[in-house]
This record gives sequence, structure tokens and C-alpha cells, in this order.
Amino acid sequence: MLTLRKSQDRGYADHGWLKSFHSFSFANYYDPEHVGWGNLLVINEDRIAAGTGFGTHGHRDMEIISYVLSGELAHKDSMGNIKGIPPGDVQRMSAGTGVRHSEFNHAEGQQTHFLQIWIRPNQMDVAPGYEQKTIPATKKRGALRLVASPTGVEDSVSMNADAALYAGLFDGAEQAEMTLNPARKAYVHLIRGELTVNGQRLIGGDALRIEHEDRLHLSQGIDAEVLVFDLAA
Repeated sequence: MLTLRKSQDRGYADHGWLKSFHSFSFANYYDPEHVGWGNLLVINEDRIAAGTGFGTHGHRDMEIISYVLSGELAHKDSMGNIKGIPPGDVQRMSAGTGVRHSEFNHAEGQQTHFLQIWIRPNQMDVAPGYEQKTIPATKKRGALRLVASPTGVEDSVSMNADAALYAGLFDGAEQAEMTLNPARKAYVHLIRGELTVNGQRLIGGDALRIEHEDRLHLSQGIDAEVLVFDLAA
């Protein structure tokens, strides 16, 4: 079963320095029909104005993934990590027993555009952790490239969650197919462009909640960038 969520139906917050679309209930946005899907709790599409960002704040017991689309995200945390996250990098922070961090856009005249993703962890009260890897565009072209997984296989970042995240780029005749476990849930988030998923046409910002399906077929992309989540039910 496929359930379409249109881009314009997401929550939206404009804080001036930050403009954010919320796929699921978050902060002041609450929709009882969209409070997560399986163990996927948050997908925020954030745009941070030049010279601004999130000041130091805390998290606990959450797997947090940042996927940068343009600009660069400057990350600093209480574990001692001071990192720049450019487009093409995937960052995972395990909040565990507690971590404090900040995220800024220090570039002049350039917006930072990224996705912030929260996934419920398998275990609570684990030691905080950090990992960041570069996933070249060539590895995502016409394919679904594993970028985050429980064990870090295929050079993905590892996370303390029963979930896997794939990223792909599709244009023209490029297509891919993925086997799904009907007992689990899946979620497709189209970041940009256009793409057909199991016969359903998506445009940038659209998403599909998927359950009781055994395969996923992606085709007819037009400058498409997509994320696919394999999730615990």
C-alpha cells in the first residue's frame, strides 16, 4: 500500500534565519496523522541563512542524520568534534546518554540547505557517537546507494537503529529496483526533481509511506535525488 504525502502538505516554519519544512510533527507543528512512520520520527528540510545557525543545544537517545544538499554546515559538539559538512557527506550523531552541539552556516552570501533526520534508536543510554562519510555522486547515479545502516556495511555510516537509508540520483532512462520486506515499513522522500515510484509520480518534496509491499521500482527521473528508508514496523 502506498500513501502519497504532497510537498505542500508538510508543516512549515519561517523563523527568518531558518525556513523549515516538516514531514512529521515537530516543534510547534503537530499533525496527528503524521507523527512518524515506523521508527522514522523527523525529516526536516532546513534552509539556514548566511551567518546564522542553531546555537548550542542538547539531544538524548536519538539517531540524528544530516544530509547536506548545498552550502556547508559547520558542526561542533560536546564530544570534541568540529567538522564542516559539505554536499555529498552524510553525518550521523548518536545522542545516547546526552550530547550538546551547534550547527552554523558561516559562509557569506550563501544559504545552507540540508535535511535533518531523526530515527528512534534500538537501545537507550548508549555512549554518544559521531561519524561522517563522503558518498560520491557517481555511487548514487542510477542506483540506490546504502548510506546509513545498523552495521556500517558497504561503507555506510553505522547507526544504533533498526533502519537503513539509501540515496539515489535518477535522470532519463536510469532506473533501480529494491526488494522490500512486507513485514517492515518503507518511506520514500523525493528531495528534488521528478520520479516515478511503483507507478506513482512524485515531484520534489513529495513522499510515499509504504507498507505490505515486496518491491520498489524507481524510474522516469528528471534531475531526481531521492532517499529511501527501510524501517522497523
